[in-house]
Amino acid sequence: MTPGLIVSAPRSGAGKTTVMLGLLRCLAEDGVAVQPYKCGPDYIDPAFHRAACGRESFNLDTWAMPPGVLGTQLARGGEMALAEGSMGLFDGVAVKGATGTGASADIAALTGWPVVLVLDVSGQAQTAAALALGMARFRADVQVAGVILNRVASPRHERLCRLGMEAVGLPVLGALPRRGDLTIAERHLGLVQAVEHPDLEAAVAQYAGFLRAHVDLSALKAAAVAGRAASAPGALPRPPGQRIALARDAAFSFVYPHLLDAWRAQGAEILPFSPLADEPPPEADICWLPGGYPELHAGRIASAQCFLNGLRGFRGPIHGECGGYMVLGEALVDAEGTRHPMAGLLGLVTSYEKRRMHLGYRLAERPDGTRLRGHEFHYSTILAQPDAPLARVTDAEDVPVPETGSRRGRVSGTFFHLIAEVP
Repeated sequence: MTPGLIVSAPRSGAGKTTVMLGLLRCLAEDGVAVQPYKCGPDYIDPAFHRAACGRESFNLDTWAMPPGVLGTQLARGGEMALAEGSMGLFDGVAVKGATGTGASADIAALTGWPVVLVLDVSGQAQTAAALALGMARFRADVQVAGVILNRVASPRHERLCRLGMEAVGLPVLGALPRRGDLTIAERHLGLVQAVEHPDLEAAVAQYAGFLRAHVDLSALKAAAVAGRAASAPGALPRPPGQRIALARDAAFSFVYPHLLDAWRAQGAEILPFSPLADEPPPEADICWLPGGYPELHAGRIASAQCFLNGLRGFRGPIHGECGGYMVLGEALVDAEGTRHPMAGLLGLVTSYEKRRMHLGYRLAERPDGTRLRGHEFHYSTILAQPDAPLARVTDAEDVPVPETGSRRGRVSGTFFHLIAEVP
């Protein structure tokens, strides 16, 4: 399998994404065909990865992806793979899913790719080595190749941190001085989308220059290990129709690249259209409205009569995921309390006036027995959901959750984001 590394950390906010984007650009500039990945369910980071290195980034998810789907993801090729972890290295759910708990460490164990730990050493020095040593020893099947020290305050601070790492035998692959300007804007679901970044190319170039100046890229490349295949490529997620009208713009952008790739590989034709540009869905077998940020564009969507009337007149099945589900409903109440009429194809009414996080893996079982793995991540509150439930939905520990989705005739929707079908 392709030689690779996993960029991870003890926690979120340690600087993984900045390091990941800088490394991807450096490797691409050096002529390396680097294949990016994101561990866990995430729509936003992979778009930044693609902007950094020019290759589509794919998700690796041990809780949601059966072995064959995971094997297909890992067979993407390239000269070197670089996978960005999620949360902390060992953070996953309590109950094993399709192939693991969803922790980034599961991917390291399955592939044999070593881990590069990004350590925020603010407020500590030699103690950082104790944390790194604990992480290196926590699981015998996970190898830590070395560390990148982040937010180093001074040359003396760096020297003390290096002494600690030397004492525990962990290589220091780089030391990044504290820089307050190397950040990416965030909002409630994480980073702003790549397409919304005011000058993403300049930002990534800046990250790359910063990494090139402070990271031993030769040592990092040498640390990559040709891992073992987790499993052979297997069955792909089935397309929902032969011709798929897919909403695609800044309000409807959350659809996984591996799903689109799988649909196309099985002969489906994807026909993108933009609700924000007031485009109606083209003639197709099914209309699919992905998640995204409709709450930020609720006024424009409510006034997009060509889109809404085209949706109402669409002859085939219509399905919405999360943000798309909200647009299929009667109304969306924004954070200021303004009520915006939506398509009215379902009775759903949602509100952002009082935000509440809904987050976690989900297992959905439809009435026909089809079982789907995915996740839920939104801050909207359901004010009304009068239609028939779409599926029985449970969390990762098989506890039923209230967000079952709903259906009315040929129209369906759910807050559930599909990742894979399971046996």
